[in-house]
Amino acid sequence: MFVRTAIAFICGLGMAAVPLALQPKADAPSVELSNGVLKSKVYLPDVERGYYRSTRFEWGVPATLEYKGHSYYGPWFTKYDPSVGNFEFKDGAVVVGDHNWISGPVNEFALPIGYDEAAAGGTFVKIGVGHLRKPADGAAYRFSNFYDVVDPGRWTSKTSPTSVESRHEVKDSGSGYGYDYTKVTRLVPGAAQLVIEHRLRNTGAKPFESSTYNHNFMVMDGQPTGPGLTFIAPFALTAARPPDPAFAEIAGNRFVYKKELQIGDQVASGLTGFGPTAADYDFRIENTRTGTGVRIRGDRPVSRMVLWSIRPTFAIEPFVAIAVKPGEQFTWTYTFDYYELPK
Repeated sequence: MFVRTAIAFICGLGMAAVPLALQPKADAPSVELSNGVLKSKVYLPDVERGYYRSTRFEWGVPATLEYKGHSYYGPWFTKYDPSVGNFEFKDGAVVVGDHNWISGPVNEFALPIGYDEAAAGGTFVKIGVGHLRKPADGAAYRFSNFYDVVDPGRWTSKTSPTSVESRHEVKDSGSGYGYDYTKVTRLVPGAAQLVIEHRLRNTGAKPFESSTYNHNFMVMDGQPTGPGLTFIAPFALTAARPPDPAFAEIAGNRFVYKKELQIGDQVASGLTGFGPTAADYDFRIENTRTGTGVRIRGDRPVSRMVLWSIRPTFAIEPFVAIAVKPGEQFTWTYTFDYYELPK
């Protein structure tokens, strides 16, 4: 197991040692959910033993999901190297560091709060992570950088056979920013449906804005990205930089793969064409190789959208804009319907 040097953070109980995100431990707290149709393993957020404790994605994630013998999520990487910030291709493998040692439908709050106004060495807030330290050189924020965790806030979780409710409370520690964030991950009884509900309340003294998206790391039955995999939108897709036609093409409302990606290949596009209402947050990912599909819906308008893929995984990333005044709250919900394709 790879172990990284511990850092210290200041919390309400004084100084305590908290390691950086490690290669996951066998005893990382988790819960197995089942509604009789779907099964999912959900890792719980935990400051000391959590599966994921880095500073890109929020802590706590449904890492696997099974339906009728098919798997939809799982590891899309093959090796771990703590020196890697984002991911790299090395010797025929996909290598990740702490930031991306994660899988499944996981959220990232892409815009940190208070970063630009914080002095060099000051603090800012990353929702789902806590109060972080801005580097002493004052460099611009980059999602692939690790930032020292000054205060991870307070995490609590409640579980049932079909759901997990995780709550994250980050107090205003002089920056003027604080929040109370609750995420409920639940399997709808008797249905092939996963629902993830979010509620974010501003408990600080200042209004804040952010942007969030679900990365949707799809790994469908372990099959590589290539012909047979199609992304379908409810509108005509456009891209400022279309994909390499040797690998994929946009055909109306479909993004279609033409060639199987190999290790080292990458297909990514910023996609547009969506309108100002939540009706356009309604996407399908279908794979004729596996005979499976998933429909992903959101109840907020899409503000931006990115498609990213390498050989082991396909990801569609629809962004939602967030703006919350002190004392107010913002909610949003994702609904995932899993299905088999007609034979």
